[in-house]
Amino acid sequence: MESMLDTGQDDGFTSLRRPARPRAERYELGRSLRERAHRADLAHWTPPADRLDPVRQVITQNQGRQEWLVPLRIGRMISSPYAFLRGTANIMADDFARLPATGITPVICGDAHLGNFGFYASPERELVFDLNDFDEAHPGAWEWDLRRLAVSVYVAGRQNGFRESHCGEAVQHCVEEYREQLAQLAERPLLGRSFDRVDVDRLRSAASRASFREEIERAARRARRRTSDRALPRFTERRDGTYRMVEEPPVITRPTDEEREALAEGLDGYLNTLPPHWARILAGYRVVDIAHKVVGVGSVGLRAYVALCEGSNPDDVVFLQLKQARRSIVAPHQHGEAAWHRHQGQRVVEYQQALQTVSDPLLGWTTVGEHQYYVRQFRDMKGAIVVEDISAGALADYAGICGFLLAKSHARTSGASMITGYIGGSDKLAEALCRFARAYADQVERDHAALVHAVRRGVLAAEPAA
Repeated sequence: MESMLDTGQDDGFTSLRRPARPRAERYELGRSLRERAHRADLAHWTPPADRLDPVRQVITQNQGRQEWLVPLRIGRMISSPYAFLRGTANIMADDFARLPATGITPVICGDAHLGNFGFYASPERELVFDLNDFDEAHPGAWEWDLRRLAVSVYVAGRQNGFRESHCGEAVQHCVEEYREQLAQLAERPLLGRSFDRVDVDRLRSAASRASFREEIERAARRARRRTSDRALPRFTERRDGTYRMVEEPPVITRPTDEEREALAEGLDGYLNTLPPHWARILAGYRVVDIAHKVVGVGSVGLRAYVALCEGSNPDDVVFLQLKQARRSIVAPHQHGEAAWHRHQGQRVVEYQQALQTVSDPLLGWTTVGEHQYYVRQFRDMKGAIVVEDISAGALADYAGICGFLLAKSHARTSGASMITGYIGGSDKLAEALCRFARAYADQVERDHAALVHAVRRGVLAAEPAA
């Protein structure tokens, strides 16, 4: 990995007495980095001779997970190359760390693929659209996020049966929107760029095709229905006058009484990580039940719980999700084995708030036993665009929106002027990443095939995706 640059911000953001490096100087520094990492070189992918076996990397990532859920994770990952991509951010990080990089390291998502953008509720209960998964968030190379997003676009296009030219056009649009948005934000005041958000109306206006606008409306309607009160009949049943979570093994299961008590105690500790106003409000609820609920693809096997909390009457409820947080897959490539972050749940929360324009006001963290968690609302009007259901033109629209949002997130932390200087105003970066995305999409398909073959040979057990 290329060494990181001195951006003038490595003092821990502790002083208002130090002058910022002038924007024009930062832009020129970015331009100079083209000699360090030629833009054309970002197009190339050839697996190195000593590349780790992808099946072995999947097995390594399974370490520390709940063993009884690993076959379900594998079952979800073998369902398609796109599902495999979603579950293997670690493989991409290992590969990308060996590729040319500028050394500009804002806070990155670490797992920026099409499925990790979506709807959720702002604190004002308005529906917004943004990055929405931060388990791997960490300071890192901005190129990694953009590479992973571009590859996910290409793989999704192939999975939908689109022509190679259409897949390439979607990637091109994604990277162009990233470039254009970053250049615009780099010219704006630091504080001003931090308030930019995308709501449903803005998302709809960015869609050039009627079919995609209709998909946005459908996804938004689904998201608006995903609230705690609507989740009550879906996930609970009434017993002896009290709501209890319904079991649906293996996806929803009940912890032991001892585990449940430890989790409830952990939620008390979580209150101390909230702003006082929200802690005071949430303390008006009490935990009435907790269940383990499997989520996602990459997260399957990690500990994830849903707590049903009841207010002053049985219909006043809020669902909280506790999700296990482990060290980011980006971290070892940034600073080796030394852990920067004392609490990985706190890392997720703080970097989520850094990358999102608005965030869940109930974000916090806690520790239960030897495991660290972050906590958030479970049903908070969350929703997503289903890429399997959209046309080639809609994929290009959606890829552009995601590129736009990724640029917004990167610009909120540091390096916008330098990245803009490096990219420049031409299509060179977009053309390079189109070639890279196609080559690496081939790699994803080969790795997926290797995992499928390993399952067929009995190396790994797999349960049908649920």
